[in-house]
Amino acid sequence: MTMHLPRLSGSLLFAALLLAGCGYTTQSSLDAKYQTVFVSAAYDQSKEYDLQAPLTNALRRKFTTDSRLRLASRDTADLLIEVVIRDYQLKGLTRDQHDEVTQFLMVVTAAARLTDQQTGEVLWEEPVMAGETSFYPKAAGQSSDRLRGNAEVFLPTVRSFATEEENRAASEALEQLASDIFYRTIEPW
Repeated sequence: MTMHLPRLSGSLLFAALLLAGCGYTTQSSLDAKYQTVFVSAAYDQSKEYDLQAPLTNALRRKFTTDSRLRLASRDTADLLIEVVIRDYQLKGLTRDQHDEVTQFLMVVTAAARLTDQQTGEVLWEEPVMAGETSFYPKAAGQSSDRLRGNAEVFLPTVRSFATEEENRAASEALEQLASDIFYRTIEPW
């Protein structure tokens, strides 16, 4: 006996296979036994001042907003995140006809580690993680509201640099670095 199946269009077949074989979830792939995290204050080994507090605050804010892991004290937390800011680099990306830099690339690199506080086991460790952004320096007589190259977002700015553009760019790079550390923690696969 021959069985005849209805013919499916290519896109319908693809959609059926996609739904059957793949799934997206907002749940963490982190072991369910972990419910709390302590984010240690970042340690700054770079030559720049005032990067550690904005990075620490951005990382803590990500856990507070997401709520898959609750922030807890160092003594009671299941997990411990430690971050060391290694370097800050500013490089010229584009130049004008007078060889003046018209756009900069800012890169903040760090090492990060996640430890199970009960067992002392290091769950993950990354010797180099980076947050980066580009920005335009303010030219004489020019408005400072030029786009920096990446998404415009409201962030509390770092206050240690000579220009507001560089302060905002540092905040954006640190926010990106905090996001990478956060996602590495809640999605350890």
